[in-house]
Amino acid sequence: MPRARRTRRRLSMTSLIDVIFLLLLFFMLSSTFSKFAEVELSAATGGAAITSEVRPLFLQLGAADLRLNGEPLPLDALAQRLREGGAAGEVRPLLISLRDGVTSQRLTDLLVALRGVPGVAPTVLGDA
Repeated sequence: MPRARRTRRRLSMTSLIDVIFLLLLFFMLSSTFSKFAEVELSAATGGAAITSEVRPLFLQLGAADLRLNGEPLPLDALAQRLREGGAAGEVRPLLISLRDGVTSQRLTDLLVALRGVPGVAPTVLGDA
């Protein structure tokens, strides 16, 4: 009895190209969004005791406004105001209180603005 001859189907390159294109699109999009904003966060650690001579600063962050020690202030002027108020070599604590409606992007914008200010140790206050 003769064996039935199997015919080989030709491989289609279209499905392979589609898969490669989708993978390329996925990796392009994921790399774009992963580098959108990078903010260094560190856990609170014990440090030097704050003396009574160093007054902590209090910052209230709202959805549309910002107050430093009760004074309204635009976000782009905050870094300059913090640079003006401190003595050289002095580390001042900055307590950040979040008001209702603050988004994570707004907090990230604030932390990016504070990153370039020397002598300020920000602490975000949270609910216990």
